[in-house]
Amino acid sequence: LSDAYLNLASGLAKSPIKKKLLNRGKGVFSICNGSTDLYEFLDHNIDIMSAPMRYVNNPETIRQLDHFVSINGCVSMDLYGQVCSETSGTRHISGTGGQLDFVTGAYAAEHGQAFLAMSSTFKDKQGEVHSRILPKFTAGDVITTPRTQAPRMVTEYGVAQLSGLATWQRAEAIISI
Repeated sequence: LSDAYLNLASGLAKSPIKKKLLNRGKGVFSICNGSTDLYEFLDHNIDIMSAPMRYVNNPETIRQLDHFVSINGCVSMDLYGQVCSETSGTRHISGTGGQLDFVTGAYAAEHGQAFLAMSSTFKDKQGEVHSRILPKFTAGDVITTPRTQAPRMVTEYGVAQLSGLATWQRAEAIISI
């Protein structure tokens, strides 16, 4: 949970949070780190519920939320549809952050949707531009989300729908964005 949550706070009363069957009327989170304003917003706020990560990140919990949308960032993707969100080669960048849990839960939820997002390119320290979409992973990259569970890939150029596609079709869809 971050300060961006404060921007959503004003819309809580009108949002689907009031309609969901599980934890109705509650914004649910497990980890909070932010500003004094964020902590003051959370303090004694009956519309917010903090719960253990084993509950919040549990795909079975997430599956019970109709129309659940999961949006996770990633570092790179290969043409098979495998997603790396933790490393660049053997250089460690982050942990999984529950990505696979949320992708799995959203995929299982009635009308759920999961999106994996990244910029299409990045610049290295020398200013050289590199693609985040790789032909294949070979340099020690950690696969966070396997190709069979990467439903939609998003870059600034569009969305590739990957669910149910053969490997060659996945590659074509990824290249199209």
